Amino acid sequence: MNSTSGFIYSVLEWITRFAYVNLLWIVFTLAGGIVLGIFPATVSLFAVIRKWLYGEADIPVFKSFWNFYKKDFIKSNLLGVFISGLVILIGIDFLFIEVNVNDLLRLTYLPLYIFMFLFLLFFFYIFPAFVHYDLKLRKVIKNAFLVMLITPLHSLLIIVSLISIYFIMEAVPALVFIFGASIYAFITMWLCLNAFSKVEKKGKRSRG
Repeated sequence: MNSTSGFIYSVLEWITRFAYVNLLWIVFTLAGGIVLGIFPATVSLFAVIRKWLYGEADIPVFKSFWNFYKKDFIKSNLLGVFISGLVILIGIDFLFIEVNVNDLLRLTYLPLYIFMFLFLLFFFYIFPAFVHYDLKLRKVIKNAFLVMLITPLHSLLIIVSLISIYFIMEAVPALVFIFGASIYAFITMWLCLNAFSKVEKKGKRSRG
């Protein structure tokens, strides 16, 4: 096999892997009745992609996905309760402001938008932190938030990358179904691992 053929084979192999793990994410989300399935499936997706990024490209994908799904089913759904609670809180605040036409209340739009933006950034980090740190959920949430605060460049890169992918997928909507979740997980996991490494190195230098 020459170098060109090898490169094409490698590209096709990775395309297949991304499509397959994306399909597993959909199947396992549905298997949990969506509500109980989406967070364990998302955690499993990120965990598999983390393995790939650490050079473990030949892991058995289905077996690994299933093992992560079972292991973190309860913990990931507790994370789901936390995230859903924040989303509901934001929604209630919006409805309350819309219903009450008081101009003073409308001034609270600004802090609400700031909170929404911080929540969005936090959301980028929470799943990578969940699968990267072997900690209790409370500490995982704390770590994700702290890393988000001290690595603004990585947050910017995530936003720019995801916006670019959005425009590509908007042009070819079928890509959303085939690769949407796996590409999102890959981009955020890759950049977050870089952010985690940077923070860990800083911590070692400060202790040393």
